[in-house]
Amino acid sequence: MAGRMQGKVTIVTGGNSGMGLATAQMFVKEGARVMIAARGEERAQAVVDKLGNSADFIRTDVTSEDDIKAMIDATLSRWGRVDCLFSNAASGCPSAKVEDFDTLDFQARIMNILGSVFLGMKHVVPVMKKQGGGSIINNGSTAGVVVDGCGSAIYSAAKAGVIHSTKLWALELAEFSIRVNCISPGGIVTPIMVGGYQRYEPAELDRLLGKVKSHFAEVVPLRRAGHPDDVAYAAVYLASDESLYTTGHNLLLESGNTLGRSQAEQDLRGSKRKKAVFGSD
Repeated sequence: MAGRMQGKVTIVTGGNSGMGLATAQMFVKEGARVMIAARGEERAQAVVDKLGNSADFIRTDVTSEDDIKAMIDATLSRWGRVDCLFSNAASGCPSAKVEDFDTLDFQARIMNILGSVFLGMKHVVPVMKKQGGGSIINNGSTAGVVVDGCGSAIYSAAKAGVIHSTKLWALELAEFSIRVNCISPGGIVTPIMVGGYQRYEPAELDRLLGKVKSHFAEVVPLRRAGHPDDVAYAAVYLASDESLYTTGHNLLLESGNTLGRSQAEQDLRGSKRKKAVFGSD
C-alpha cells in the first residue's frame, strides 16, 4: 500500500539527529523523498546510506542565505519539486541576566532560530507558488508560548517569533495553496537536552537521556516522556494531503504542560488558601 506521503519531495533541516532525524525517517517510510540539510556531514551521510535512494544530503548552515538557496536548488535538481519544507534546525540558548547578554551572541542566536526560518520561507515560497502549492512546517517550542523555565529569554523570544510569523505567513500564502503551520514541542527527549550528541560517547549519551526520560515520566501530566517520533507523526500529518484544510496552526506537543497546574497542585494551593483564611483545611 502507498504511504501517506507517497511521491512527496521534502526538505528537513537538522535532519541528522533528534526530531529532524525521526521526521526524515518517517517521511521516507511514508513514501516521501527527503533532502537532509545539516552541518554534520558524517552523521548525515550515515542516515542517507541507511535510507537509500529516497534520501540525499546537502551540507547546510541554516544561517547562511547562500546555503539555504543551495539547499532548495539541490532538491529541485535531484527531484524537480519541493512539496514540504520542515524548518527544524536550531540550537539552544544559555540563560543570561538581561544586563549580561552579549549583543553578538544575541544576533547569532536570533539568526539561528528565527532568521533561518525566514530564509527558508524566502527561497522555498517562489518554488511552491510556481508548482501550485505546498506545506511549510516550522519548529517552534512551548518556550514561545508560556513562561515555564524551559528556555532563556532570547530562545523564548525567537521561538515566539517563529510561531507568530507562521500565522502571518499562513494568511499571506493561503491564496497560493501554501499551508504554513508550526509544531511546538515540549519535553521531547533529544541529545540537545544534555548538550548535543557531539559531547558524549554513545553509551554515556544513552545513560543521560535515560535519566531525562525518567524525569519527564514523573513530572508531566501524561506521565510519559516525549519521543522524537511524536514530532515526526505530527510532521507527517502537516506535510501530507491529510492537512489540506489546516494552516496557521501551532500544534502543541507537550503532554498538557502548558495547561497550568495539575489537579494535585491546585488542590494543595486550595488547601493552603483555606488554612491561611480560616486557620484550618
